[in-house]
Amino acid sequence: MSQDYTVPEEAVAAAEVPEPGAVTIVVPTFNESANIRRLLHQITESVPSRLPCEVVFVDDSTDDTPDVIREAARDCPFPVTVLHREEPAGGLGGAVVEGMKAAGSDWIVVMDGDCQHPPSLVPDLVATGERAGAGLVVASRYLKGGSRAGLAGSYRVAVSRGATWLTKSLFPRRLHGISDPMSGFFAIRRGDVTAETLKPLGYKILLELAVRSRPRAVSEVPFVFQERFAGASKSTAQEGLRFLRHLAGLRTAGPLARMVVFGLIGLTGFVPNLAALWAMTEAGLHYLPAEIVANQFGVAWNFLLIEKLLFRDRRRHRHWADRTLRFALLANADLVLRIPLIALLVAQFGLAVLPATAFALVITFVLRFAGTEALVYLPRRSRTARSTA
Repeated sequence: MSQDYTVPEEAVAAAEVPEPGAVTIVVPTFNESANIRRLLHQITESVPSRLPCEVVFVDDSTDDTPDVIREAARDCPFPVTVLHREEPAGGLGGAVVEGMKAAGSDWIVVMDGDCQHPPSLVPDLVATGERAGAGLVVASRYLKGGSRAGLAGSYRVAVSRGATWLTKSLFPRRLHGISDPMSGFFAIRRGDVTAETLKPLGYKILLELAVRSRPRAVSEVPFVFQERFAGASKSTAQEGLRFLRHLAGLRTAGPLARMVVFGLIGLTGFVPNLAALWAMTEAGLHYLPAEIVANQFGVAWNFLLIEKLLFRDRRRHRHWADRTLRFALLANADLVLRIPLIALLVAQFGLAVLPATAFALVITFVLRFAGTEALVYLPRRSRTARSTA
């Protein structure tokens, strides 16, 4: 369960009877205690004189970062709140969503806690949004006047470039006008995003915001990415895999995209199916029982990929044994339905065997996809909903 700490003491009353400032700065942190004092000093030096503000830290740390924030905040001329999460659901992106829910201002600025995002740009982000009537203002390293100089080493530069190219290729419409979708530094109007619709995974929350709840208008300002002041980067191979899973989840959010991926996964299932069929027939098993058993290998392969890549965020709706049984029944029902359907198309409609087979494959594929989504991965209706229907 998360714990809330609010400092200084007078901010407790402000939290109970909120008086929104012009901007809420949301800072997700994980073991950033060495950077906190410098970050708050930079905010104090550059933001309050131009724009009233409050700062909300959402902390997933295992060190003394919350205590350091509480101590350093006593010297700040603005309210500072730290929300410490015992269970960091959604990673950095989940922390940002929690911060958005706690924000008391119309404008929310998200920035990192490692001092690589200059707080002096916060008023400019908000001012740009007001002038342009934008709902989202992105601090971009790729505009004229911006720079990614703070990225450590050619490897991280290459990864950043590759990730930017990949995301813009996958979401050309949603990311139109955003030159730096990997930026973690941006301002958003609170009214332009519904936190409950977001499903963050990992640290690229801007991508989540832009794809799932694209604001009405987007502007950008250039910024120079600074070197990390202290500590180590949180970018790891594990975070990279989470980013790729996040991309897959976003890309398959629409039903047509999910159907395409479902079909591609189904095609890969031919490999274990045929391999098992070959092994069993070579061992002397009759081809008919071998076909039935080999089909289960393909079913198992498809189920594992669908669980990991396509419906990962829906697995909580049913127990794994329930999902497995339902999927297996649907996949095997496909065989039972396909043969009579081919016979019907040939005998009653005069189709040749090949086009009848192709047509039957398409029909059963669509039915299998719809059945899998509706009967395996959609939430079960509650008893209350059924009784009032």
